[in-house]
Amino acid sequence: MSKAGFDFVVVSNRLPVDMQEDASGEISWTRSPGGLVTALDPVMKGAEGAWVGWSGAPDFAPEPFDADGTFLVPVPLSAEEISEYYEGFSNDTLWPLYHDVITPPAYHRAWFDVYETVNERFAQAAVEQAAEGATIWIHDYQLQLVPAMIRQLRPDVKVGYFHHIPFPPFELFQQLPWRRQVIDGLLGADVVGFQRRSDATNFMNCVRRLTAVKPRSNIFSVHAHNGTRRLVKAAAFPISIDSQSFSRLAHSEEVKKRAEEIRADLGDPDVIMLGVDRLDYTKGIRHRIKAYGELLEDGRVDAASTTLIQVASPSRENVTAYQDLRQQVEILVGRINGEYGEIGHSTIHYLHHSYPQEEMAALYLAADVMLVTSLRDGMNLVAKEYVAARYDLGGALVLSEFTGAADELGGAIMVNPHDIAGLKQAIVDAANMPAAEARRRMRRLRRKVMQDDVNKWAQAFIASLDEMGQRNETNGSYAPSISSAAEPVEPVARPVGASV
Repeated sequence: MSKAGFDFVVVSNRLPVDMQEDASGEISWTRSPGGLVTALDPVMKGAEGAWVGWSGAPDFAPEPFDADGTFLVPVPLSAEEISEYYEGFSNDTLWPLYHDVITPPAYHRAWFDVYETVNERFAQAAVEQAAEGATIWIHDYQLQLVPAMIRQLRPDVKVGYFHHIPFPPFELFQQLPWRRQVIDGLLGADVVGFQRRSDATNFMNCVRRLTAVKPRSNIFSVHAHNGTRRLVKAAAFPISIDSQSFSRLAHSEEVKKRAEEIRADLGDPDVIMLGVDRLDYTKGIRHRIKAYGELLEDGRVDAASTTLIQVASPSRENVTAYQDLRQQVEILVGRINGEYGEIGHSTIHYLHHSYPQEEMAALYLAADVMLVTSLRDGMNLVAKEYVAARYDLGGALVLSEFTGAADELGGAIMVNPHDIAGLKQAIVDAANMPAAEARRRMRRLRRKVMQDDVNKWAQAFIASLDEMGQRNETNGSYAPSISSAAEPVEPVARPVGASV
């Protein structure tokens, strides 16, 4: 880092590392397993930039430090802020609202007040690391107010924002009592990126309905404080993985040997099915297990020669909806195993913990059928990891049409996970797919995943951000769009939901 700061700064809710403390109190940091970290890790190593985020522990924010080629800047959060900003507004208000209200959102004014305070802290930490004219790339729904806050603090920088989860249609988004603050916050960016075109369209429609701005294309102008206009671009940039690296990992002798061991440990069944998810109500885990259980009951799947492995990584365990989901899933798994399991053989292997990449690659290689049955998902990188691991052109992917990945992975068997009968048929088709057809489909899938990797995603976003930054600089406008934004020009329905 130079005295003037970094030219490239990433801002996300979490740092890309997890803290470990041994018995002596010695603290160490290990790479986090999350999708965002996986996607950005190769980008950050090449950029030599700074990453601003929360350490993951309450009231703990050590001095900035270097880790694996990246300068990490911890942002402090108190236990109360974690409860209200993260577990509350982010994950009990925004998350369910943005995922089709699969579970009802809760709206509390105190939560939003803390969300705003924490966003200000992240914005301040980011601008302190940014050099003159730097690029600041903000990530995801926990920080939707940060773009405009940075714009006010540092008019000289280029601001990008990427939304990793779905963006809801106006008819759902209008429920949010703070809908205007969120839209104004996002309009502080030069580029607002989404996983799917439909998400970008939903965002532009919300801008159109809630402000005086009337987007006619994906590049539109907003008012700046000095009377000029500033351009904002809203577009889809489908995220991916480090495909070559994951494919090389799957090629390694250690991973191939481990895949053989997994099959042997399971009794070398005819068919291994695999689900890999965070334990989240958006992932369709209950739908998947229900469909599998009915196939066993119908006799269309042989319990003695088929095994389902369900990896369900712990997630947001302090949120009531996630506690309820875990209980429901574990009861369902226990019932099916009780009815169809035998001594030495469980028809479902339920694993409630995370695994390193090497083990995941081995699981992908061992699995004959990959089940991705999300009820709503921004992208779903698990589907792409499975494809990248299948250098042998084996396996079949069953993929929910409600994932961003469905827009790209045309060789998968597409399903509507709400249609249990259709999901059951897709599972049977995947398990019994002729080898020639499976290879043809997987070849098509790999062509897409290997070509459109995480580096292409990042380069496309940064190139678009550079272009918009230059256009705005040429126009002489790097000013905030909030202070002079017009009030909504048409009436909208009052928010519906829990008390605010």
